Amino acid sequence: MTDAGPVFLGSEIYRRSSYGGWHPLRVPRVSTVMDLSRALGWLPRDRFRTSPRAKPAALAAWHRPDYLAALQRAEAAQAVTEAERAAYGLGTPSNPVFAEMYRRPATAAGASILAGELLARGGVVYSPAGGTHHGLPGRAAGFCYLNDPVLAILSLRAHGARRVAYVDIDAHHCDGVEAAFADDPEALLVSVHEERRWPFTGALEEAGAGQVYNLPVPRGLNDSEMRAVLQALILPAVAGFAPDAVVLQCGADALEEDPLSRLALSNNVHCGVVAALRPLAPRYLVLGGGGYNPWAVGRCWTGVWGTLLGAELPDRLPAEAEAVLRAVEWRGNSRARNPAAALFETLRDAPREGAVRAELRDRLAVLEARVRAAALRWV
Repeated sequence: MTDAGPVFLGSEIYRRSSYGGWHPLRVPRVSTVMDLSRALGWLPRDRFRTSPRAKPAALAAWHRPDYLAALQRAEAAQAVTEAERAAYGLGTPSNPVFAEMYRRPATAAGASILAGELLARGGVVYSPAGGTHHGLPGRAAGFCYLNDPVLAILSLRAHGARRVAYVDIDAHHCDGVEAAFADDPEALLVSVHEERRWPFTGALEEAGAGQVYNLPVPRGLNDSEMRAVLQALILPAVAGFAPDAVVLQCGADALEEDPLSRLALSNNVHCGVVAALRPLAPRYLVLGGGGYNPWAVGRCWTGVWGTLLGAELPDRLPAEAEAVLRAVEWRGNSRARNPAAALFETLRDAPREGAVRAELRDRLAVLEARVRAAALRWV
C-alpha cells in the first residue's frame, strides 16, 4: 500500500460502547475523531477501513488461551466469579464487566493485526482505538483487556518487518509492551512517561537487552521539554536503530487538560512527534492510547490524522466540526463545568512552552550516552 496513502482503521463499536457511567473511559473518543475528521473532509471512503474483530486464535499469538476464554465468558455472562477476578483481573474498577468487554478490545486488536498485513509493502496506518499497552498475556490491567501494540509488532514481523521501533508518549509507562520485548534485541522500546504514576514501572535504569529506553518525566512537562526529548532521545534512538517499521503509541493523556495525569503538553507536540518519526522507516503505524478529556482527545487525535495526511490544520474549526465537539457530553468531571471555548473552536492548542529543567536534562544525558554506545552495535 506504499502508493495508496495513509489508511484510517476504525469501527462503530466505539460509538455505542462504554466501560460504565463512572469509568474514565465512559467518554467518546474514536467516534469523535471519526466524526471530526469527516466534518473536516479528511476521511473519504478510500482512506477508511472498518476494523475486523480479531479471533481468539489470532489473539493467542501473545495472550493465553485460558485468559481469552475467561474474557469471552465474562462478556457472555456479564459477570465473573471471584476466582476469575483474582486470576485474570476482570471485573475490577479498572477493568470492569461491560457489554462489549471482549468485542471492543478484540476490534482494536484486529486493527493492529490487520495493520501489519497492510504495511507489508510499506505505508502509513492510523488506528486511534489502539495503544492498549498495559494488557498482559493472561491478565487485564490499566483499562486494557488485550495488548494490541504487542500484537501489532508480531503482525509486522509476520509480514516482513524484522526490526521494529516502538515509541510511547502516553503519560503511563508501557509495562505490557516492555514485558513482551524487553529482552528482544530486534525491538527498540522508547517510553516517555510521568514519574511516580501507575503502573510505577519504567525506571530510567531499565535497559532490557540494551535497547529499552525509559524516560520518567517530572510533573508539568511542557512543550519545550518534550521537543528536547524528541531531539535528544527519540529521533537519535530510532534513526540509529534503522528499523523496518515504527509503531508510535500516541496517548493523549499527557495533555494539560487530562484528568489522569499532571503533565502540561499541548497537542502541537503530538503532531510534531508524528511528523518527525514518519521518514524513519518504510512502515509506520500510529496508535491512540490514554486520554480522558473527550474534547482534548478528539482534537489531538484528529490533528494527528491531519498530520499523517499532510493536511493544513485550520486555525478556526468550521461550523460542522465545531458542532461535533459541542455535541460531546462529559458528565461527572469538574473539568467539564466551564470548558474553554478553544476546546470547541480550534484544533490546535496554544503552545505551552517553558524552561527545560535541569532534572530532565540530567536524565536525558544518561539515555543519550546509552544511545551513542548502542549505535556502535547497531551499525
